[in-house]
Parts: sequence; structure tokens; C-alpha cells
Amino acid sequence: MQITENAVVSMHYTLTDEQGQELDSSVGQEPLVFLSGAQNIIDGLDNALQGKTAGEKLEVSVAPEDGYGAVHEELIQKVPADNFQGVDDIQVGMQFMAQTPGGEQPVTVIGVEDDGVMLDGNHPLAGKTLNFNVEIVDVREASSEELEHGHVHGEGGHHH
Repeated sequence: MQITENAVVSMHYTLTDEQGQELDSSVGQEPLVFLSGAQNIIDGLDNALQGKTAGEKLEVSVAPEDGYGAVHEELIQKVPADNFQGVDDIQVGMQFMAQTPGGEQPVTVIGVEDDGVMLDGNHPLAGKTLNFNVEIVDVREASSEELEHGHVHGEGGHHH
């Protein structure tokens, strides 16, 4: 069966950045299982998998606009260090949940200065070209319940 919208796909992947540094991998673990076309994975990767079948291996390069988007400078700001009461040692790379008018937003510490802490509310992979080395393990039709819920159920998927 070929991968099409609403197919359940099991795959192994290794994700690297533009410098070839490994960022994530399913190799040696259970494969990633997702419902194609349901925004379970980034569009650029999902689109590149269309028409592929079990057993195929491919390399996919995903530009920022088809991945986690561009970096939005307005999501980078300095806040007073006293906003972090109870945190004794703020380090670059730490992640926190910030309260915003739109609800909670994950932020990453990108700098610690004498007059405050620099935070970035962009996704950590925003603005980056992502390179995937993929092996399709299995492709099957989604159940009506999976289609209704927009995600995979059972082994490798969501359990209710």
C-alpha cells in the first residue's frame, strides 16, 4: 500500500541539522507511527512521504517554511531575572512555560545577562533546514475511529 492522506505510517527516522548533527532518532526504539495528512508530523516530511511504500528508504530535506517556520523576532525578549523566583541557577538551554495573553507558551533561555534573562518563544527548530533519513516500516489503512480522532490508536499510537 502506498502512503496517502489518511494512511497509518510506521517509520524509522534520523533527524539531523544543516551541519549534520543528529537531533533525534527512532533507530533502536519503536518506529514513529502517525496518521498521514492529520498534522501529526511536519508538513514537509508528510508531503515527501506521499506515494512511498513499506521498505523504502529516502532522504528528505525540509525547509523552515515546511517545518517549524521562520524565526519570529518578536518572540525573543529580555525579562527581569526576578521573574524566575525559586530558580537558583538559570542556564542557557533551560525551558520554562511562560504565561501569555494567549495562554501558556514554552520558552527557552538563550542568554543570561546582568540585567535580565533572554527568552526565545520560537520552536527550537524554527528557522532550521531539517534533514531526515527515513525508512518506511509499514503502511496500512486507518480505522474509522483513527480518522475521527485524527491520530493512530493501538500499538505505537495513542491509547485512550
